[in-house]
Amino acid sequence: MTPWSNENLSSRAYTDPYAAPDPHDDTWPTPVQAGDDLDYFLPPPNPAERLGRVLAPRDERRLALNVALTAAGIPPMPEDRAVIDQLSALPADVNTVLQRWLHHAL
Repeated sequence: MTPWSNENLSSRAYTDPYAAPDPHDDTWPTPVQAGDDLDYFLPPPNPAERLGRVLAPRDERRLALNVALTAAGIPPMPEDRAVIDQLSALPADVNTVLQRWLHHAL
């Protein structure tokens, strides 16, 4: 095994695309000034700007189960995703009972 050396890198070495942003890209807000008041209320949402998409019932149950687990103090881990997906595929009444159990566990 040969030790790693910077001399072994080819001309196609990795370059970070975010290291030198486009000077015309002005997506960042202006810097905060010392006297600016940063504590303010957001405007209420505009119903006309809502997305016209509806979640599938399975996706709604999956999100509701994630919320119930998190609220019960059991934040889902990445390896729990497959189990949560399988539970959300079950009928809606099973998901409702699971959420009720988690709610009473508080």
